[in-house]
Amino acid sequence: MAHLTRARIVTVIAAAIGAAVFLLFQFPLPLLLGPMFACLLFAIAGAKLESMGSVGFFFRTFLGVAIGSSITPELLHDIPQYAPTLLLMPFFVLTIGLISYPFFRRVMKYDHPTAYYSAMPGGLQDMLVFGEEAGGNVRTMSLIHATRVLVIVTGAPILLTGILGLDLTRLPGVHASELPASQIAIMVAAGYIGWKVAERIGMFGASILGPLILAAVLSLTGVIQSRPPVEMIWAAQLFIGIAVGSKYSGITGKELRQDVLAGLIFSLFLAAVSVIFALAIITFISDRTLDVWLAYLPGGQAEMAMIAILAGADVAFVISHHLTRIFIVILAAPVVAKWWKD
Repeated sequence: MAHLTRARIVTVIAAAIGAAVFLLFQFPLPLLLGPMFACLLFAIAGAKLESMGSVGFFFRTFLGVAIGSSITPELLHDIPQYAPTLLLMPFFVLTIGLISYPFFRRVMKYDHPTAYYSAMPGGLQDMLVFGEEAGGNVRTMSLIHATRVLVIVTGAPILLTGILGLDLTRLPGVHASELPASQIAIMVAAGYIGWKVAERIGMFGASILGPLILAAVLSLTGVIQSRPPVEMIWAAQLFIGIAVGSKYSGITGKELRQDVLAGLIFSLFLAAVSVIFALAIITFISDRTLDVWLAYLPGGQAEMAMIAILAGADVAFVISHHLTRIFIVILAAPVVAKWWKD
């Protein structure tokens, strides 16, 4: 488990303050966005922050269980209906890359591997691993992708509440006291075992996908009979918020002016492409407006899945599109990078 260092204590304090402020003013997703913004402000003020390590990953497994437990035989029956929008995902990824790479390479003057893996809308950790192996600047890529996630995840609730009129303050399930203790124990065990098995075999996003797959199997076989209680969802939100916010630790004025600014502009590119694709799709699939918006907003997989659960969206639809996007990037990005030289 994670060693409780001074930096981690400061990080927890920052996250708690952020969550409390967001709760006090009734901002959307207080346990997710509050820690993100508070950690960012603490980092700008010079505080040293640190992610919660294995403890953070453990609590993230609750989100994987929440998604997996939403997969029922009825949902599996509906998955073939997702094909038309899933088939558009490669074009979505390609469009983002063709717009973003020249910006990072020509305008921001980053080296080729840094520009390339900063432009890819994959998972944050996966892009950092690929980028580091290719010789890219890990710190720059980390700040850019953290900013992408922060902006998209912040913008999504504004879109949902301000434009679609959704209520994101409702409970994402029932309290733990309303579920059998055996069910909660099975969910916690599924999260931990799924994470560790996925980690052992080298699966990307192991702390989310491993629990997701195992919980889906248990849900389809009737072992898991409901989503995790709200307390588990809240814990997952808090630690996902800490994970993103802590990426800004040690940020300098130069990094703020260059890398975070680049991440903000990158996020605007992403938002524009997402809006174009979403509006085009909604024109033909008008009964899935909420699902399409969440499926084509390229925030982090975990963060968007959390928002889908809280918004009452079709979680299987949303997560299948984000997994497809990440899968395409992970498979194609290293291959394309070998011959795309400039």
